[in-house]
Amino acid sequence: MATHNEFGKLGEQNAIDYLKEQGYTILAQNYRYLNAEIDILAKKGEILAIVEVKSRNMGFLEDISTVISPKKIRLLTMAANQFVVEKNLDVEVRFDLIKVIKSPKKTEIEHIENAFYHF
Repeated sequence: MATHNEFGKLGEQNAIDYLKEQGYTILAQNYRYLNAEIDILAKKGEILAIVEVKSRNMGFLEDISTVISPKKIRLLTMAANQFVVEKNLDVEVRFDLIKVIKSPKKTEIEHIENAFYHF
């Protein structure tokens, strides 16, 4: 596996650990539907969080909250709808972004709820 793939998987695991600490239950990871993939589906109360994880090294200049394109948003929405129907869930769906920034000394995690509204 390429180093960047390993780094991405480590970032997703950091995000899962964070979500669990915040009281979320992880329902699925890397859920695929057609051409879409949802990194994490997590439930807390009556909210289903569709979580996109972006991992970067410290010093990366691009604002990683802007790397989710309108096409990616459409794909995530389609996959989230399929998951809710498939599992017959009665939940409020929210789209979140978790940024995992790694530096030599620590890992920082930023959780942006309702992230699509921030773009």
